[in-house]
Amino acid sequence: MAQTDKKLIKEILKGNESAMEILVKRHYDLVHSYIYRSTSDYNIAYDITQDVFIKVMKNIDKYNLENGKFQSWLLKIAVNTTKDYFRSKTYKQRIENYDIENHQIQDSSNVIDIISKKEEAIKIKEAVAKLPSLQREAILLKYYNDLKIKEISSITGDNENTIKSRLFNGIKNLKKLLGGDIFEEKSQHTQPKV
Repeated sequence: MAQTDKKLIKEILKGNESAMEILVKRHYDLVHSYIYRSTSDYNIAYDITQDVFIKVMKNIDKYNLENGKFQSWLLKIAVNTTKDYFRSKTYKQRIENYDIENHQIQDSSNVIDIISKKEEAIKIKEAVAKLPSLQREAILLKYYNDLKIKEISSITGDNENTIKSRLFNGIKNLKKLLGGDIFEEKSQHTQPKV
């Protein structure tokens, strides 16, 4: 039977390193996928994810076991670490040197449906990347991490009405960027895949 996050944290606080390893493995994909969708760069997402888990290890004693889900606390660290990256000199230099890449679909099969889905995913990913950062953050936390507005508010430190406004405006902007069709269809059925 798998241990709960709470039990693992208690073990970590007692000095059990294997409990930290289990906790990191359990939540690694969640953190990495959020950061990857925020940055659109696998290597940068990997580096930021490592930074997040280093911060978690250093600050695990500050996590209040009785105050909410560990996952929300972890995502708050991920959101803040990602914001720090976007404010960094590294990011600003990268933007200055940014060369627009041609996204080519590398699919050996000629199945139109598969290619169509890949193109759709690329369009959504590019559109989400073009959103203002606060709207992008809200969209990613809501639709990709499946968080409630209250949880997003707790993670970002912004009130629920602000989050609702960012989601509303983010979806409105995505509809403009995508011509209204793709995101509307996706958000009705499931979360958009990037």
